Amino acid sequence: MRVLLVSKACVVGAYQTKLEAIARDPDIELTVVVPPSWREKGNTLTLERVHTQGYELRIEPIRFNGQFHLFYFPHLGRLIRQLRPDVVHIDEEPYNLATYLAVRAAKRSGASVAAFTWQNLNRAYPWPFAGFERYVYATVDAIIAGNHQAVDVLRAKGYMGSAPVIPQFGVDELHFAPQLRALRPFTIGYAGRLVESKGLDTLMQALECLTGDWRLLVVGSGEMATNIESWAQERGLAERIELRSRVPSTEMPEVYNEMDVLVLPSRTTTNWMEQFGRVLTEAMSCEVPVVGSDSGEIPNVIGDAGLIFPEGDAAGLAERLQRLKSDRLFADSLGHAGRERVLQYYTQDSIARQTAAVYRGLNEASGLVGLDERGIIAS
Repeated sequence: MRVLLVSKACVVGAYQTKLEAIARDPDIELTVVVPPSWREKGNTLTLERVHTQGYELRIEPIRFNGQFHLFYFPHLGRLIRQLRPDVVHIDEEPYNLATYLAVRAAKRSGASVAAFTWQNLNRAYPWPFAGFERYVYATVDAIIAGNHQAVDVLRAKGYMGSAPVIPQFGVDELHFAPQLRALRPFTIGYAGRLVESKGLDTLMQALECLTGDWRLLVVGSGEMATNIESWAQERGLAERIELRSRVPSTEMPEVYNEMDVLVLPSRTTTNWMEQFGRVLTEAMSCEVPVVGSDSGEIPNVIGDAGLIFPEGDAAGLAERLQRLKSDRLFADSLGHAGRERVLQYYTQDSIARQTAAVYRGLNEASGLVGLDERGIIAS
């Protein structure tokens, strides 16, 4: 089975381990198309050739680099005609121009087609994006959803085809692994964008209720950095707070292992709801206990391997942090449960197996296999 995967995200070297895992499937001959770079939020992500064994990596130019809705691969149609894949997987949202053009070219060649979506809010798009979305819904053979709410959005918009729930990428459990931890004050960690929707104000309010010795380690950058610094100064907590604006992804396992708990206090807004929370699975893989709000996909990611609190509930978050601080045996048990959950559901190998099953199903006349009645691979 010849599979063509089109993904700008795979310019990131760490994500390519999923590609190697898919390529190990004896039934799949995999070709992956990536751009030479992708511009995002003022930064340029240049292609990293790190994990490229077992598949062909094709670099194709793109137009409108950095414009999420409008970028596209101008020569993709020609490549599809040349390779004649059995399955084309365009790793982009249904309402994007790149998806519309890729689906159209793939269908003209007779290939089965899958798209991808994270979108977990039912949003109406203006012309021409609404037209792209309708065409994709009516044409593709499957849409892989990165979270469970995305399936609900697809159904609400009238898409009734196969919609397996598979996160876009998993975790390298050998890299993100527990390490020997030094004695230290109870360390609460946060990693990610420092923006209001991530609920950092809830975390700050919760810390004001926490008793005993503790410190806060924040990794990331964004507009809330100055708020955190001002808050710490005003309350005489500056010595307990450490902000690190940039940490290479390869060094994140060491950072997680400096934490006694990772908190993801996301808060739903009118335009955004937590779509997955990759930092949760990375921390869980390092046996770091996690606490998350009930925004979006967070409860589904954590399952029973961590603690959940109502979004915006600072007292509830403080109570959960205090419990982990006071009961280290309980905290350790959650850490072990978190890694077991990652090993079962969220490794790159696991994500690759589920993705390969979708490809295999698309290539069979009987349709998708191994899915429940809603077309979802349960996690």
